[in-house]
Amino acid sequence: MSINAEVTKTGNETAIATIRKFTRRVQGANLVRTVRGQRYYVRDASKIVKKKRALKLLKRRKDYSQAVKEGKIIEAAPRHSYTERPRRENTDSTKLGEGTPIAR
Repeated sequence: MSINAEVTKTGNETAIATIRKFTRRVQGANLVRTVRGQRYYVRDASKIVKKKRALKLLKRRKDYSQAVKEGKIIEAAPRHSYTERPRRENTDSTKLGEGTPIAR
């Protein structure tokens, strides 16, 4: 697998700026992570190991929900993903430009 990250010097750009641009391009393409991930061979888990892990997870979830029902554990608030961020509503006091010296 070959992924190239090519950068050309433009205009009055210094050599350091070009190197910085190349570094950003490499980081953006996740090249370092990919190469480091390929450094060592990691064997896939067997069917039995996957099944045991899944059963253990199911048991842990069942025990947790049972403990919540019994009141032993206070249920954690659900995590919100990036797209489900609560939105702020515009009220009269938070209108754009109010309270700034220019808007007076």
